Amino acid sequence: QVQLVESGGGLVQAGGSLRLSCAASGVTFTRYTMAWFRQAPGKEREFVAAVSQRMGATSYADSVKGRFTISKDNAKNTVTLQMNSLKTEDTGVYYCASSQTVRMWQLKSRSAYNYWGQGTQVTVSS
Repeated sequence: QVQLVESGGGLVQAGGSLRLSCAASGVTFTRYTMAWFRQAPGKEREFVAAVSQRMGATSYADSVKGRFTISKDNAKNTVTLQMNSLKTEDTGVYYCASSQTVRMWQLKSRSAYNYWGQGTQVTVSS
């Protein structure tokens, strides 16, 4: 049974940093692509970043490139999202997602992921 548990959310001022973590269990971690999505109030869930299962290739939404970094620790079964230079528009619930079958061209597609965490709230104040 796959379980993803996010942590690290909170309240931060604009320009600050937060580090989100997602602990995975019930998976052979090296075989899974891991991703972060977020959902702001009244908006659809959107792609933030992903790291592929094999070569560790990463992909980012244009809105977070240069500010966010995703990394995967196969030994600890965790994926982290380091968020720097946070903006008020980064506010939302951040979800960890995983899939064993997602292709590189599907990395940004919400429907490509079949396992999801419960989410962690990130609030960036001005």
